[in-house]
Amino acid sequence: MNLAKYNRPSTSPFGSMMDEFFNSSLSDFVGGNYITTAPSINIIEQKDKFLVEVASPGLVKSNFDIKIDNDHLIISAKKETKTEEEKENYSRREFNYTSFNRSFYLPETVDSDKIDAKYKDGILTIALNKKEESIDNGPKEIVIG
Repeated sequence: MNLAKYNRPSTSPFGSMMDEFFNSSLSDFVGGNYITTAPSINIIEQKDKFLVEVASPGLVKSNFDIKIDNDHLIISAKKETKTEEEKENYSRREFNYTSFNRSFYLPETVDSDKIDAKYKDGILTIALNKKEESIDNGPKEIVIG
């Protein structure tokens, strides 16, 4: 069985122009080489903490800003690169700006006073330690008296 795409006739006064616009991706308008700057993120739950790993090669620690605001972890980064080259009959200036901003809701089990962050080999790792009372230590044996 083959699946075929059905294009229903548009009832819009603009015809299919609106359908084409909303059904197209951004790369259709700006070219296929458009690159988004949102990094890939892994969230790993361990017994005593959550680990948030942010893939961010090419950045340094000073590019990052990490905040807690209204039970949200906010991770942002900015990097600005300027290149200037002056020769006898021309000058060349290039500017490159990279930034991203990601926000995550923190569960009630996270102790917001015990959050650590490290940056190594292009990966920002944020450890969100759990509150002591929320750590599952397995079954508790009750002694009969």
